[in-house]
Amino acid sequence: MTTGNGGSGTRAAAGGTKASRRAGRLVHALAATAACALALTLTGCAGVGEGVRVEGPSAIPKANARVDAGTGTGGEGKNGTGRAKPSPTPPRALEGARVNIADGQTVGVGMPISVTFDRPVAPAERAEVERELKVGTDNGTEGSWSWVKDHNLADGQRVDYRPRAYWKPGTKVTVDVGAGLTRHFTIGRSLVATVDVRSHTMTVEKDGSTERIPVTAGAPGMDTWNGTMVVSDKQPRVFMDSSTVGYGDSYAGWYANAVHLTTSGTYLHENPKANTYAGRQNVTHGCVGLANDGTAKRFYDQIIPGDVVKVTGSKETVAVGNGYGDWNLGWAKWKEGSALK
Repeated sequence: MTTGNGGSGTRAAAGGTKASRRAGRLVHALAATAACALALTLTGCAGVGEGVRVEGPSAIPKANARVDAGTGTGGEGKNGTGRAKPSPTPPRALEGARVNIADGQTVGVGMPISVTFDRPVAPAERAEVERELKVGTDNGTEGSWSWVKDHNLADGQRVDYRPRAYWKPGTKVTVDVGAGLTRHFTIGRSLVATVDVRSHTMTVEKDGSTERIPVTAGAPGMDTWNGTMVVSDKQPRVFMDSSTVGYGDSYAGWYANAVHLTTSGTYLHENPKANTYAGRQNVTHGCVGLANDGTAKRFYDQIIPGDVVKVTGSKETVAVGNGYGDWNLGWAKWKEGSALK
């Protein structure tokens, strides 16, 4: 057995199963880390004390500016004139709203726009809230909002926007949450990494070039999530402790070049055991391991938030709200999640 951090996280299972018991422990152990990671703060969650800890700054800029109750402004919430953008009595839910992307940031082709709220938005209020959320692009990209049940939040506390297909590289995007909170960001080059757990290989497609990298994924019974995940952030080192996620004393230590994939704790990271098993056998606790001969560092260095990691050949598909699993829904199903039919 090798590293991981509770790996593929919680599985949907009937009460009383091993998976459901482990799920309860996992939610408790990773709650603080996941909340911080999904807020995408600059400093990460160093020192949370259990489950996962990160060392050093996250590779994503600070993106936690919020709408201030009473003033209608927040963070970089200006309209380009230096004055706060006026707004006529926005829905109360927008007070304290947060956006996951920083102003001026460059993100990968899979990054959804994710807005979270301080309190759950009732179904009857969601259409009004959506009408305040405006997304514009310089190339007419088609997209839709959809209400997502976040892994660590109540129903109605998160709504995401994604295009019909991955963003086109170079697209300029503006999102206006209302009440003076606006973001301008750019879609960078395309990078999609596909992990085939059966062949123990990751195929990285970047701007028309292809590279194949040997990997080791989740061992049987600790399978890596199947489906499409989006990089939320990355850290140079992450501390992982198996005792906090139901795996006894299997591992406890720092792991380098950690690319964060799910709120429940799935990473793609450097793993010394990959020196032996990458390309041959799946031996992790759910994470995807890369060799420490420079392979993991080379992959880490080219990753930006919003890049896509797809896992094929595994079992259960990652939930939409476990990190950014938005792409695991087809377009028609995605649009059904909007309150504006």
